[in-house]
Amino acid sequence: MRCTQMTDRRLNRPSAAILGLLAIAICSNASTTARSQPAAPELTDEDRIIASEQAQHPTLKIGAALPDFALKGVDGKIHTPTEYSSSPILVVMFIANHCPVAQLYEQREKQLFKEYAAKGVAFVAIQSDSPKATLLSELNYTDVDDSFDSMVVRAAHRKFPFLYLYDGDQQAAANQFGPKATPHLFIFDKDRKLRYEGRIDDNLREAEAKTHEAREALEALLARRPVPVEHTAVFGCSTKWISRSDNVQREEQEWQAKPVAVETVSMDGLRQLRGSSNGKMLMINFWATWSGPCQTEYPQLLSTYRWYRNRGFDFVSVSVDSPASRANVLRFLNEVHSPLRNLQVDSEDLYGIQKAFDPSWESGVPFTLVLGPTGKVVYRQEGELDILALRRAILASLGDGGFAGNADYWKP
Repeated sequence: MRCTQMTDRRLNRPSAAILGLLAIAICSNASTTARSQPAAPELTDEDRIIASEQAQHPTLKIGAALPDFALKGVDGKIHTPTEYSSSPILVVMFIANHCPVAQLYEQREKQLFKEYAAKGVAFVAIQSDSPKATLLSELNYTDVDDSFDSMVVRAAHRKFPFLYLYDGDQQAAANQFGPKATPHLFIFDKDRKLRYEGRIDDNLREAEAKTHEAREALEALLARRPVPVEHTAVFGCSTKWISRSDNVQREEQEWQAKPVAVETVSMDGLRQLRGSSNGKMLMINFWATWSGPCQTEYPQLLSTYRWYRNRGFDFVSVSVDSPASRANVLRFLNEVHSPLRNLQVDSEDLYGIQKAFDPSWESGVPFTLVLGPTGKVVYRQEGELDILALRRAILASLGDGGFAGNADYWKP
């Protein structure tokens, strides 16, 4: 997840007389000031890229007309601005499934809809991030990616009352609106002129928000008054423009370059694995090459590991294939490319394996267990798992990770 903040920069212009008086003092102390001034922070490559993207995709100016669009919604239909022609106000919200900031604002967006839809205000949410330009490591706060199918899942799970439209393939709407981060709101009046663009309020923590600029803009427009604040900075996850798809390719190349290996584990090793606690969350999956469900869900487990591994999350796979099937085990792991700690039991005693690792394990494979940093069971599933249930349990236990309230967002 890349975060960006847009701020206003205003120049103060003192008079020529004042400048003249200041020049003497400035010149006489120039060398001292130069030595005492802290060096300006250097821009990172990421900063430069984001600045370049924002220059290439300028944000719609106040007073501009509503851009046209024709986008597919999670209801399977194509939607255009003409559908909202009878509404006195239209709110266009750019959001994203993967973004923890956007997630924290979902409830506030739903509350705005609840309060203002009854007054005739129309709301539409647009997801413009390109899945082809989103790194797997940027999916570390989400249960789904930003694809259309995942939007359908998120809208249903979070019960979005507003339309949710997909713009990730062509980014036609994003190119016209110029959203800098998610969430980013654009509010249009009855003539469909832009009257406000920016954030919902001034704090990621809803309870601590002191100004509510989006709400104030809606109240002003409904009362036919000028909007008091037309623009505010936005903070959130930067727009994932298609032009950055090469980053995803590099990430995949680096992953594919990692070697795949298998090591043997004994009964004692399984006992140690079950009792291990290295300060990280640990997902353990028991599987076998002869199990169809194991082969089906294993790639999803790999993706889950790749999404969350930069948040203190580990994955250990344990094959219960007989020791003589080592070649089959390694072949499968290479096919799915599993460059992590892969174990294979050194015994054909499957009941002994169950007893050694977890005496309460009463069925076969697949068997998945997730342990928290202290060894507490976070998730347990004997048999095929629900990948969304697994990911939500993990996210609810990983902590806020710098986004206060994020763990609570994932709790049932």
